[in-house]
Amino acid sequence: MTIGRQLRSTSPAARRPAARDADADDDAASSHRRGRLAVPVLDARPGSAAERFAHALGSHRHPAVVFLIALLGGFLLLAAASILLALLIVHVLVGDLGLAGEDASVVKTIVDERSGTLTTLSEIGSQVGGAPVLPIIVGLIGLAAAAVRRWRLAAFAVFVLAAESATYRVTTLVVPRERPEVNRLEDLPVDASYPSGHTAASIAVYSGLVLLLTTRFTCSLSKALAWTVAILLTTFVALSRMYRGMHHPLDVAGGVLVGIGAILLLLFACRAAGAAAERRSRA
Repeated sequence: MTIGRQLRSTSPAARRPAARDADADDDAASSHRRGRLAVPVLDARPGSAAERFAHALGSHRHPAVVFLIALLGGFLLLAAASILLALLIVHVLVGDLGLAGEDASVVKTIVDERSGTLTTLSEIGSQVGGAPVLPIIVGLIGLAAAAVRRWRLAAFAVFVLAAESATYRVTTLVVPRERPEVNRLEDLPVDASYPSGHTAASIAVYSGLVLLLTTRFTCSLSKALAWTVAILLTTFVALSRMYRGMHHPLDVAGGVLVGIGAILLLLFACRAAGAAAERRSRA
């Protein structure tokens, strides 16, 4: 009798509830891991432009395709806006309205304060806002995010710098501007002053990553500290570029706008990809 009861208790029918419980536990654990790694700011709100964009492309589109279409289309818009702003600044504000003198005087004032220590600090500031520091940062974050299958986070980290860099290159080619007429500390093309690529890159990377982080923070002090660090880093980079005679203040302002534009572009592309993935999962 005891053997019979044991056989009945281990029959397939008896094991099914236990298997379902194990599957439920696995699903709960997986959901918990996803929750811990979630980045709310990359999720599209119901009825948002990103969600409508993803739906307009059809439910059969793979999220990666939706992301690339949004990225390419957004880049074209960002590049066009940057070029138009460059034309306004270089040919209207600096040229017709005569702000060239004021723009250059700020740089000359900063350059007059050069010293050995400040020059060393400006070199560090330039590295913080450019290669090799920023590519290493976004590369490591991209690899770490891909390792845990957070594809949108990986895409944001990598492509926000790529979008900024491409926008900077296109703008300098279409609307050249001479660098400040001071003793420049770097041997770079003299007609690529607008916009400041280092400033744009530091905004895109540091502010972009802080934006992702702070959406998970619940402490207001932590958010304030994170944003303070990002702002100070960007300010350090911008002042370093002017100190080294590479950019005017208006170039730095243009770089800030390009960096913000790159962040907005990647937010839209990642949200559209997320909306596409959710729609495919329900189909």
